[in-house]
Amino acid sequence: MKSMRFLILFLSFVLLFTACKSAGNSDQASANAKRYKLKGKVLSVNKMTKKVTVNHEAVEGYMEAMTMEFPVHAADGVWNELDTGVEVAADLVVDNAGKNPFWIENLVISAPAKAGQTDVPVDGNFAQVGQEVPDFTLTNQDGKKVSIKDYRGKALAITFIYARCPLPDYCIRMSVNFSDLAKHFAADEGMKDNVRLLSISFDPTNDTPEKLKAYGAGYLGKDAKPDFTVWQLAVGPDAEVRKIADFFGLRYETDANDKTQINHSLRTALIGTDGKVIKIYSGNDWTIAQLLKDIEAVVPPTPQKIVIPAPAAKPK
Repeated sequence: MKSMRFLILFLSFVLLFTACKSAGNSDQASANAKRYKLKGKVLSVNKMTKKVTVNHEAVEGYMEAMTMEFPVHAADGVWNELDTGVEVAADLVVDNAGKNPFWIENLVISAPAKAGQTDVPVDGNFAQVGQEVPDFTLTNQDGKKVSIKDYRGKALAITFIYARCPLPDYCIRMSVNFSDLAKHFAADEGMKDNVRLLSISFDPTNDTPEKLKAYGAGYLGKDAKPDFTVWQLAVGPDAEVRKIADFFGLRYETDANDKTQINHSLRTALIGTDGKVIKIYSGNDWTIAQLLKDIEAVVPPTPQKIVIPAPAAKPK
């Protein structure tokens, strides 16, 4: 009887589910794709975008332990088992020649029972809403030193890019979004004074302030003198950038086969006027309208002034 109770308890707490690789997954990887073993705990699941955020152990031969978001290539049935708090083992596929530079597949899920499931512990290396952003010193596109303290009293959105990124859905999309938002805020004097956008490069070897200025000008419009009042781009020593990236949960590593390319995840964060994190956007699914709405919740747009014409003089 005792052994039976143990068996029932064991089965109620552990569910082993081996996810069959969905048809075509192997066809999606190029011949140069590399595979690594990944193990960790799921912190969040987005079934709409088919992505999960995993607090994973060190991936031998590739990267250290960290928290990051992964696209998942798996059969539809896997999504019935993936949930916050489950432990997963998977193959991490890194494919610089593919549409997506990385994803996980061949998942093995070990899940605790739903009843009484404990909360996932907070990863101290990953920024949480309400935390104050640690200070940093970077150099912007004009060669001026900037610090998080310089943005106090303003709503600040931060994202990460590198100028040589060739993927349209990664750095290019982030820069298009930020430049479009900068143009929008520049047209409103109140918002222009109270909102800042900061793109931080994690490629200090190539992205000098001069190159970042030319890069930003290309997005703001070459026909006019670029205005970097709202949108700024900055770079710093690798150790300084990694400190910021780690806080926001960004992962980036130079490609072993092509030193000009960097494999990276995506993070965009909204910081309040008090220097604390309000919201973190993982991946590239956020829209300009979404970030605009969130920023306007921090700094309402200036109401348009209604000019009432003076009454016409009465004829004498």
